[in-house]
Amino acid sequence: MVETPGRITLWGMEVFVATAEEGAISAAARRLGASPSAVSQQLTNLEAALGVDLLHRNERPVTLTPAGEMFRSRAHVILNEAAVARAELAMQDLTRLTRFRLGMIEDFDADVTPRLLSDMASELTGCQFLLETGPSHRLFDLLDSRALDVIVAADMGAEADWMEVHPLLSEPYVAAVPKGMMDAGGDVLAQLQALPLIQYTQRHHMGRQIASHLARQNLTLAHRFELDSYHAIMAMVASGAGWTILTPLGFLRAQRFRDMADVLPLPFAPLSRTISLTARRGVLKDIPARTAVQLRGLLQEMIVAPGLARMPWLGETLKLM
Repeated sequence: MVETPGRITLWGMEVFVATAEEGAISAAARRLGASPSAVSQQLTNLEAALGVDLLHRNERPVTLTPAGEMFRSRAHVILNEAAVARAELAMQDLTRLTRFRLGMIEDFDADVTPRLLSDMASELTGCQFLLETGPSHRLFDLLDSRALDVIVAADMGAEADWMEVHPLLSEPYVAAVPKGMMDAGGDVLAQLQALPLIQYTQRHHMGRQIASHLARQNLTLAHRFELDSYHAIMAMVASGAGWTILTPLGFLRAQRFRDMADVLPLPFAPLSRTISLTARRGVLKDIPARTAVQLRGLLQEMIVAPGLARMPWLGETLKLM
């Protein structure tokens, strides 16, 4: 359908908000799954309809004019109301929900996520699904900027007032060591200190959490490698290059190397994390809560039960919330 010039559209406002938040038309286009030319045309149409310039497009990054600053707050309110309206209609008939933008931590991308999307697609028959996988801090940024509707990520501290949070899973951090290298009856910490630590990158929240915990224990561990891939880390552990600290999820995810490593409790103060489903409060009505219920069933089947079968000593430290 050809748009009538002079009309303000929800799509135009969504394009404007994305451009304002990303600081570039090309980045907004990637976020929205549109072409840069289409984004630019929508911005032109919106500015023509309003009769003002909203953006300084020649600046890098793109910045807002005073009128753009004023309009952005209104656009956020309108887009949130539109999302609420869509959700209310969907509550009457879930097949009417037309879009669901989900962010998932990479820990779940190979098994839990495909099952969840498959189950949801069978219920939300007219819905288009957009999936974003990545580290927790990136997913929270996308949720905050309204680029995603719901995220499943590791908790990162205090909840904001706008968040609706559904805890899903609690898991401890553990030590993964080369197969057969540790004498479990000896001084495990001393044995680990004699090996290089293969660290999870401190560019991500999990790596920073581990590093902070080690600092609180006054532990200085020799390390030469800092990686952002469970598979790469576990490959190095399996080869005897060192040991690592990760979660049962990370260990189970690196399936190829699981039989070439042993997993032990941390030989110092325990550390754990909680994975939760988070959404913008009140926007999607009861969809986040219902999705959390679906996820808990999948996590019990695909994570908790196999994890405890392989590592029964985890006990209550690996559990649903």
